[in-house]
Amino acid sequence: MNLKEIWQTVLAEIELSISKANFITWFRNTKIHSRKDGVVTISVPSGFAKEWLDSKYNKQILKILRNNSPDIKEIQFIIGSQTPTTIIKRIKKKLIPNSVSDQLNFQEFTLDKDTNLNPKYTFDNFVIGSFNELAQAAARAIIKHQGNLYNPLFIYGGVGLGKTHLLQAVGNDLMKNSPNKKVKYISSEKFTSEMIDAISNKGMENFKNKYHKIDTLIIDDIQFIAGKEKTQEEFFNTFNALYQKNKQIIISSDRPPKAIATLEERLRSRFEGGMIADISQPDMETRLAILKNKIEEKKVKISDDVIVYVATHIQSNIRELEGALNRIIAFSQVNNTIPTMKNISKILSQIINTPKKMTNCKSIFKAVCELYDISVDDLFNRSRKKELVRPRQISMYLIRQELNGSYPYIGEKLGGRDHTTVMYACQKISKEMENNDSLQHEINIIKERLYN
Repeated sequence: MNLKEIWQTVLAEIELSISKANFITWFRNTKIHSRKDGVVTISVPSGFAKEWLDSKYNKQILKILRNNSPDIKEIQFIIGSQTPTTIIKRIKKKLIPNSVSDQLNFQEFTLDKDTNLNPKYTFDNFVIGSFNELAQAAARAIIKHQGNLYNPLFIYGGVGLGKTHLLQAVGNDLMKNSPNKKVKYISSEKFTSEMIDAISNKGMENFKNKYHKIDTLIIDDIQFIAGKEKTQEEFFNTFNALYQKNKQIIISSDRPPKAIATLEERLRSRFEGGMIADISQPDMETRLAILKNKIEEKKVKISDDVIVYVATHIQSNIRELEGALNRIIAFSQVNNTIPTMKNISKILSQIINTPKKMTNCKSIFKAVCELYDISVDDLFNRSRKKELVRPRQISMYLIRQELNGSYPYIGEKLGGRDHTTVMYACQKISKEMENNDSLQHEINIIKERLYN
């Protein structure tokens, strides 16, 4: 077997033993660079991939190689086409840049005026994990099957989890592959603003022509059109005009379509007719990979202990991970030193040790009513309408979980209901959350509004 065939054998066995997300993250763009005197040198795309594969998969890869070629004694990892000697020299080189600009990697990116795309968002710097695997796979599939496979593609997830990055990566890839295609990335708020300006200036015909000629329309934060009848009507018309011509539509939201209150049923139906993929919170391994990736980009040196500390203490938001890393880098620059575990807790004290905000029943009622677009009075009345019962039960559940309220106390706060009614509601929501990702997501959104 030649080197390529040997490596394909290794990859085939590895793929069977780990998750698809981990396989894509760590083994993409890898190959055997050379084989000499019993030593196999494996080429990997980046420094953090090299370090991770060496520490986590070295023994497994070596075992598979030996099963096929018993004479193999050792494996080494290199970045790209570099030789082991160059890598050793690069590791030994001091990696603290000379200026704050270099240190924080403040690279200027110019937004494309026609597409609104930022070139810094690419698939190459988008770290894949189990939390975003489906959304990423669907987004990549669109590149090859524009308008014909997943249309529309609806991606939802909480704040700071990478929705915008993924949407813009699709747009940038489409522009790279088909520069003559018209791609437009825009937030729903900007879409609304442009429409209002067009109405005010009697330019609706131009507005319609502009959007109906687009090949790929990417709308971020679609939830903000909820309750805006004129915007929904115009977006519905735009959606239909593009869809009928097999033009690609990509949409993001902080919640699934059925959880967007006051969204017209005809729009909800259109959204649910395509592909819906969620992005949840990243697991520990993915958070480490994200930090390693950023450290590699910024060309700084930070110990593994510090990286693990950050990944352990910041779990729900990728944006916060990057913010913590920037604080560490700034400290390193100001003090001309590499941060250690002795001072890391002080550096990140304002991020990690910030006391959790207190909440109360009034805040819970307000957050629930905002999400489901009902009034607080609706929670208290005796109506048994489905659209009111669910928010009422969720309010009971949250008061129980977040305030540790007793069942009689909760019943009293919600219009004098019997404690058995409250008990049933709390148990129902708690049990349903075990298997209902959509409900979990809705409750997480409410909690974000309570404490952020």
